[in-house]
Amino acid sequence: MSHGPRSGLAAVSSALLAMSRHLEVRDVLKTIVASARELLDAQYAALGVPDDHGGFAQFVVDGVSEEQWKAIGPLPRQHGILAAMLHEARAERLADVRKDPRFEGWPSAHPDLVDFLGLPIRDGDEVIGALFLANKNCPKPEGSCGFTEDDEELLGILAQHAAIALTNARLYERSRELTIAEERSRLAHELHDAVSQKLFSLRLTAQAAARLVDRDPSRAKGELQQVAALAAEAADELRAAVVELRPAALDEDGLVATLRTQIQVLDRAHSARVTFAGRGVKALPASQEEAVLRVAQEALHNALRHSGADHVDVTLDRRGSGAVLRVTDDGSGFDPRAVRRAGRHLGLVSMRDRASGAGGTLTVESAPGKGTTIEMEVPGG
Repeated sequence: MSHGPRSGLAAVSSALLAMSRHLEVRDVLKTIVASARELLDAQYAALGVPDDHGGFAQFVVDGVSEEQWKAIGPLPRQHGILAAMLHEARAERLADVRKDPRFEGWPSAHPDLVDFLGLPIRDGDEVIGALFLANKNCPKPEGSCGFTEDDEELLGILAQHAAIALTNARLYERSRELTIAEERSRLAHELHDAVSQKLFSLRLTAQAAARLVDRDPSRAKGELQQVAALAAEAADELRAAVVELRPAALDEDGLVATLRTQIQVLDRAHSARVTFAGRGVKALPASQEEAVLRVAQEALHNALRHSGADHVDVTLDRRGSGAVLRVTDDGSGFDPRAVRRAGRHLGLVSMRDRASGAGGTLTVESAPGKGTTIEMEVPGG
């Protein structure tokens, strides 16, 4: 690029500003992808968020027109180089992606990709997505990759911001489930408080690096590392904000009535039959009731959006002083062991974290073609 790292820092700043302006995660992801393509002067850029069924819940591209995108066809599956980034959690820098033994081709309308740079997006130890670029706009000697180690390092900074955006997505998805306007306002306030200070620090640090890049590159590199560290801290604070939120309907109606109401709405809104039965459940500690509700919502979302189920059954039964939640669907199912190995388990990790945080347990029973049962038990008071 003609302006070197300074243009890269401007692109990072643009992504940060987008985060502070938007709640819609797709808008944020589009900004990150566009910034990455500009930052590294590539023809194409993309960011994929995997689902639990071998595909992508979201896939955002830059450098491809809407007409081209429609002609390409369905979203890609998790195979080839994309799968390697998700499964093996390492960067991929290739001179010609088509010559890699893992390459499995693409649709006829797909543009030709040659040199390639991709990074997994991490949230702690978890791989939650893949960010990649192709076709660097620069002269390339025969058999060499246009992307450099410096490019890889700078792309890693944007991958940190992508992790924040995906955590933001989880928080915003919760906001859309709330039915009371005051709760929505409180969610926006919590989100702003959780990240505004970190975003301010990130901007200042990026600006400091920009001033240092010409006269003291070593210190500039240190400032960029601080940007990545602050991004990770912001992601942690977003997760904490999610945990602290409690839907107002639980306080007003209780767990059983809240579940019944939400499931009746889902039954009307979807072609699948969604049923609920609550049997003998006593009031639980507030943290356990919220965890049960959130796990039920996550499991229902997965069943109705991804499994192709005709029937989803939710039960909440008393067990001792506690309760057992079961969400069972007759959909396509999956191999839980393969999901754990591949890192394609945003929803499952979230549910396990909620169960564990409430002192409970979560089990998953599923197999390809056999449907899925999610069971959560909490101990009660």
